[in-house]
Amino acid sequence: MADVVSTMAGIPGILTPEQVERSASSLATLQRPDGQIPWFPGGHTDAWNHVEAAMALTVTGHLEEARQAYRWLQDCQLGDGSWFNYYVGSTVVDARLDTNVCAYVATGLFHYLLVTDDVDFVASMFPVVDQALEFVLRWQLPDGTIRWSLDVTGHAESYSLLTGSSSIFHALRCGVALAERLDVTRLSWELAAGRLGHAIAHHRGAFAPKNEFAMDWYYPIFSGALTGEAAENRIRDGWETHVMEGYGVRCVSTNDWVTAAETAECVLTLDALGWTSQALDLLSLTSRHRREDGSYWTGIAYPEAVTFPFEETTSYTAAAIILAVDALTSCSPASGLFRDGAVPAVVDIPEPGCTLNLTDHVSRTNN
Repeated sequence: MADVVSTMAGIPGILTPEQVERSASSLATLQRPDGQIPWFPGGHTDAWNHVEAAMALTVTGHLEEARQAYRWLQDCQLGDGSWFNYYVGSTVVDARLDTNVCAYVATGLFHYLLVTDDVDFVASMFPVVDQALEFVLRWQLPDGTIRWSLDVTGHAESYSLLTGSSSIFHALRCGVALAERLDVTRLSWELAAGRLGHAIAHHRGAFAPKNEFAMDWYYPIFSGALTGEAAENRIRDGWETHVMEGYGVRCVSTNDWVTAAETAECVLTLDALGWTSQALDLLSLTSRHRREDGSYWTGIAYPEAVTFPFEETTSYTAAAIILAVDALTSCSPASGLFRDGAVPAVVDIPEPGCTLNLTDHVSRTNN
């Protein structure tokens, strides 16, 4: 199929269409000949952030670059369906296997399908998704949570992470949506998502305590595991802790270090709640991180207003901002990927022995 021409709009007073395209071009320029999209020139690549960059390329019309990014994942996927944590070129520089990192390909390819309707390409890539999600689900525990990683010796860590599990919850639902479009049944993915979503929404103590991280604050909402009044209350309760007014979202609440990627993901979370005005205000703060070439500083530490890591720009930061712009402008058919109804609902499945009264709680999200 022919590549589409980007129709990405800008947001008056925040980003022009030309600036959005410049950021997309910076990602395309960063991509290696084999399809890898590293964090920065000469830097490492991980599958999760690589997929996010591919999603940004997709919505901005760089479709061949996006397909090449997914082909790279296909080429280096391990026999068990996983990917190593970090690659530099063909060299593995971190051999840990992270379940969340491995699951995200399902989100990326469903996003690609929504934008392009390119069923043939997605069908050719579905075995990659199938193997990746099956690998992830090998590590689901009886309480519904998923162990976060295997170390370099193959030993599975004993605990689960809320942010990673939330992202996996969304990825499983994207995988189900892909399967349905290809007339394939994956009931086990639906059931696993139902168990995982229940744990995220109702059993926060099942996860390792990482409350100081902003992602643990908004990811249960961003992923669709927590919706409605509970989601709105969670955002309100954590706002003062995690948002540095006038600057953006702190990566870690204990430091006045604002990261543009977390800020942009929080924008997507607010968009999912329908808080458009607040989302626009927050997105505008990322302009402090923007460089002339369209890239973005990873973070800025205050009150000194110095970049940290020093003068580091990252592909995933530019990608997150592009996806936030797409959501707020509803430009692409995938702009609502993180809103209710974009991916299939799953039945809430309590773990054995759960005493919560869920009689009236049939599904996690609306169809």
